Amino acid sequence: MTTIGVLGAGTWGMALAVMLTKEGHDVTVWSALEQEVDELSGTRRQKNLPGMIIPQETKFTKSLEEVCTGREILLFVVPSVFVRSTAAQAAPFIKDGQLIVDAAKGIEKGTLYTMTQIIGDEMAKAGRQVRLVALTGPTHAEEVALGLPTLIVSASEDAGAAQKVQDTFMNPVFRVYTNRDALGAELCGAVKNVIALAAGISGGLGYGDNARAALITRGMTEIKRLGLAMGCEEETFDGLAGIGDLIVTATSNHSRNNRCGTLIGQGIEPEEAVKQVGMVVEGINALPAVRQLARKYHVEMPITEAVNGIINEGRDPRETVNALMTRDRKAESVINN
Repeated sequence: MTTIGVLGAGTWGMALAVMLTKEGHDVTVWSALEQEVDELSGTRRQKNLPGMIIPQETKFTKSLEEVCTGREILLFVVPSVFVRSTAAQAAPFIKDGQLIVDAAKGIEKGTLYTMTQIIGDEMAKAGRQVRLVALTGPTHAEEVALGLPTLIVSASEDAGAAQKVQDTFMNPVFRVYTNRDALGAELCGAVKNVIALAAGISGGLGYGDNARAALITRGMTEIKRLGLAMGCEEETFDGLAGIGDLIVTATSNHSRNNRCGTLIGQGIEPEEAVKQVGMVVEGINALPAVRQLARKYHVEMPITEAVNGIINEGRDPRETVNALMTRDRKAESVINN
């Protein structure tokens, strides 16, 4: 049995908490929203996961100190925009050598840090030395909550930490692979949300499977082009954290980014589309940092730029797609086109 503190009580946090509880681990969940703690602990239901019942063994707390203290693993599952503030608040309660797992996906605007890099930065400011793992891959909370077969990646330069997470999280319906390319794995998890927005916009415009397949394929080219320029391992982009996560996010109705894009393609303004989705749309949060990375590493990312034009510059989706289709003729190449 492993003692685990879960920071964040949204759909992904609760799906993981319930799964880990059922595997016999001692799990305590914290949320910054006190009303959310009261509701979850009282009803034993997560409103966006109607098929899941939270076991009585899953504990809840409103105290950040309590959820951090004495845990073998701390699991960060807060939205990407709150990872830094949560890490800063948690740092005083974290011991040296603490194993911290991040399951949020994103890139921070300005610093261009991944989520584990943000956590590491805040821990260093507090004088803490911790072990960091990114948990990422094609994993919809809705399916994990129902116990449907799922594969995921435990990514870390610390092979021992990655293996500890693999040993703790793996079970007959949740298969965990390790990967030492944490930067590549986290980059995939952030940028695929942008490409999923594009796929959703395409669907909302009424375009078919051909267009969606093209966006996924050329979107993966953009992600890989950026990752290789940053020194990541090519195999990462061909695996679960790369093409696997992109496929599921760009094709599933469970995907917030795909749903948001669909609404935008149907003519709904981006801000209203996010409200209708009702949950965080990480692709929109990631856009500024992804564009900063593209400029920093001199990488062309036309799909990303097109999505930004629609989301942040008010460009017409149909005209934007036409502009993509009529770009200069090129040979198909991962690196150069």
